[in-house]
Amino acid sequence: MSTATASPTAQHAQEFRLPDLGEGLTEAEILTWHVRPGDPVSDGQTVVEVETAKASVELPIPFDGTVESLLHPEGATVPVGTPLIRITTAGAAGPEPSTEEGSGSGAGCAAPARQPVLVGYGVAAEAPRRRPRRSPGPPVPAAAPAPSPAALAKPPVRKLARQLGVDLAAVPPTGPGGTVTRDDIHAAAAPAAAAAPVSPAPAGDWREPVRGVRRATAQAMVRSAAIPQATLHRTVDVTATVELVARLRQVPELDGLRVNPLLLTARALLTAVARHPDINSAWDEENQEIVHRSAVNLGIAAATPRGLVVPNIKDAGRLTLAQLATGLGDLVGTAREGRTTPEALRGGTLTITNIGVLGADSGSPLLNPGESAILALGAIRLQPWVHDGQVVPRHVTTLALSFDHRLVDGELGALVLGDTAAILESPHHLIAWT
Repeated sequence: MSTATASPTAQHAQEFRLPDLGEGLTEAEILTWHVRPGDPVSDGQTVVEVETAKASVELPIPFDGTVESLLHPEGATVPVGTPLIRITTAGAAGPEPSTEEGSGSGAGCAAPARQPVLVGYGVAAEAPRRRPRRSPGPPVPAAAPAPSPAALAKPPVRKLARQLGVDLAAVPPTGPGGTVTRDDIHAAAAPAAAAAPVSPAPAGDWREPVRGVRRATAQAMVRSAAIPQATLHRTVDVTATVELVARLRQVPELDGLRVNPLLLTARALLTAVARHPDINSAWDEENQEIVHRSAVNLGIAAATPRGLVVPNIKDAGRLTLAQLATGLGDLVGTAREGRTTPEALRGGTLTITNIGVLGADSGSPLLNPGESAILALGAIRLQPWVHDGQVVPRHVTTLALSFDHRLVDGELGALVLGDTAAILESPHHLIAWT
C-alpha cells in the first residue's frame, strides 16, 4: 500500500522568470535591481526594472520569501522565460510521494503552473508538468560556492564601465547600499591604464551596444524607409494661435495644464482628420486592403534618454481641450521618466512631433510604421509677413505632413494640411467646423 507523510514547514527555492511582456517581445535588458540577496520580498513588490524594445517596465514578484540570489547582472539581456531571481519561500511541504510502484500516477500531480506576465496581459498557462521521480543515486557532492551577487550600479555607471573595459563584478563598491559609483570605476580603471604598454592614442572612437528602445527605433526606421512616403510643407501665420494660447492660460479650467501651441496644433489636426477621415487608415499588406480606422489614436513623438518613443492618446478626437492637454502632458512626462507602458505604444494611427522645441524650422518627418501620417510643427519665429496689405512682424511657423502614399494621395494630404493650417491661422474655425 502506498503511504504519504506530511513534512513540517520547510524552505523551498523558487525562481521568478522574465514574463511575457506582450506585443511579440522576446527579450529584455535588466536595468536596475531593487533588491539584494538576503532581502525579504512580498507578493506584488517590485524587484527589478527591465527595458524591452518598447518601454521600461517594473516587474513585481508574485510570491513572498527572501532573496537567495540575483541570477543576472544589471545590463544583461535575457530572453523571455529566463529565470531572473531565486527566492527562498517558507511553507508546509505537501505529502511526499511514495517511491512504491504506482506512486507516479497523475493523481498526485500539481496543478499547472501559471507564468506571471505583465499586468494587463493576464497569465500564460503552461502545460501540466510532472515532478521528476526521485531515484537512488550516488551521494550528492558538496554544493558549489554560490555565485557572487550582481553588482549594483546605476545605468550611467554601467555605461562608463563598459567604455573603460572595467568588470563591474570586480569593483569594490563604496556608494550607499553597496552601489558602485563613477569614482569606483575610475579607480578600478586607473591601475589597468598605468600597466598598459604605451601606444599611440586612439582616434576617440568607441562602440555602444544598441539595445531596447534605441534598437526598436532603428528597426522601425528601416521599415519606415520601405513605405512610399510623400511630404508636404506649409508656412503659416500663427499669430492668432499664439494670442489664443496666452488667453487660454488664464482660463481656470485649464489651470495647471500645459497649454501651448503644440496642444492647439494637435486639436487642429484632429479637426482636420474629422473633416477628411480617409486619412485615418492603415495598409494591410497581407490582404491587400485598406483598413479605415474608426478612432484616431494620436501619437506624440517624445525624445527620451533611452531613445525616441511614440506613445499615443486613445480616441483623441473625442477629448475636450482640457482632456487632450492632460493626455499630452502625461504621455510626455512618463516617456521622459522611462515609464511608458506597452499599452500606450500600441495602436497609433497618426502622430504629431514638435521639432520646433529643438530649434528646427522644418523637416520631413518619417512615418511610424503602421500609421498613415505624421505632422511636424516647426519653430515659431517672429518674421516679417504681409498682413492686411502691410509688411509687419508676425509669428510664423512651418508645418510638414508626411503620409503613406499607398493610403493618401496628394489631394487628401493637401486638404488635411490646409485645414490644419487654416485653424492655426484663424482658430475660430475650431468652432465653425466642429
